[in-house]
Amino acid sequence: MSTAGQVIRCKAAVAWESGKPLSIEEVEVAPPQKNEVRIKIPFTSLCHTDVYFWDAKGQNPMFPRILGHEAGGIVESVGEGVTDLEPGDHVLPIFTGECKECAHCLSEGSNMCDLLRINTDRGGMIHDGKSRFSINGKPIYHFLGTSTFSEYTVVHVGQVAKINPEAPLDKVCVLSCGMSTGFGATVNVAKPKKGQSVAIFGLGAVGLAAAEGARVSGASRIIGVDLNPSRFEQAKKFGVTEFVNPKDHDKPVQEVIVEMTGGGVDRSVECTGSIQAMISAFECVHDGWGVAVLVGVPNKDDAFKTHPVNLLNERTLKGTFFGNYKPRTDIPAVVEKYMNQELELDKFITHSVPFSEINKAFELMLAGEGLRCVIRMDA
Repeated sequence: MSTAGQVIRCKAAVAWESGKPLSIEEVEVAPPQKNEVRIKIPFTSLCHTDVYFWDAKGQNPMFPRILGHEAGGIVESVGEGVTDLEPGDHVLPIFTGECKECAHCLSEGSNMCDLLRINTDRGGMIHDGKSRFSINGKPIYHFLGTSTFSEYTVVHVGQVAKINPEAPLDKVCVLSCGMSTGFGATVNVAKPKKGQSVAIFGLGAVGLAAAEGARVSGASRIIGVDLNPSRFEQAKKFGVTEFVNPKDHDKPVQEVIVEMTGGGVDRSVECTGSIQAMISAFECVHDGWGVAVLVGVPNKDDAFKTHPVNLLNERTLKGTFFGNYKPRTDIPAVVEKYMNQELELDKFITHSVPFSEINKAFELMLAGEGLRCVIRMDA
């Protein structure tokens, strides 16, 4: 492309300070350096993690910053050493990576890359610690190595999944974070067998993706647990068959589920980050074979407490990160599931706004409306 090797000037939504509306600015995006890729972003979507770091409560505030990490894009140019991507490739930039060389990447079971695993405090690129974004010479911090709230962004090649060019980027963009996290937690980690029962704690976007995983796996009963009854109707579209609101009962919800199922569910997936939900998710699975999977991120001072006999009675507790998917190796196949109509994504996308109205996407999420809002960068 004619812009290769040159600074690109484009629009980006900049977070200048905590909790203040994003501002659409003209930014300079430097060319990619060693092992980096510059990507044109036609579609991005908003995830709770963006809102959490924009609000900057409970972590290191880093401003000015370009947020965004769920997106689909097209490679504009590549830096030195990049051999498996070329201009024109369709890609998903991903908040965590796969260097393909460390012990984790070389292992069959782990996706916790030593070099590129999620780092919320890194504001520059790994190669030189510097930002590729600037306004009038002043650097603007990166976010999660992706910064997709910009018409162009620069990403480490290890955080870029090359996908089928026929896949619609305005749909598959949601696979670069939340949908894969929930779906993979069920199909890759909980692994329910056909006909088994699954409890899903938390019916937000990630929890419903976990429910979709249970539906695709052929679960016979999918029990949704949430404190918000308004989520129950929508959850039926994702295969949820029964609902439990812990507020409706005068006993712990795990006891309610054990009674409902005659001993406990076969699998549970926790997608809230609430420590009490985590404990309930573990204690509601059946002894002898039950598996509970934790997805939600707890508060830093939380402690998981359960009686050891719950483990001795052959219940299994697992944790997962990004659905146990290796970004470059596995995500292209998840896109193919969508292309083959084995996985539904359209029902996750409840809103769409032009880039000029990106703050509306934040308002919708803060109001708890909808699941995913896709932001059209060219509008």
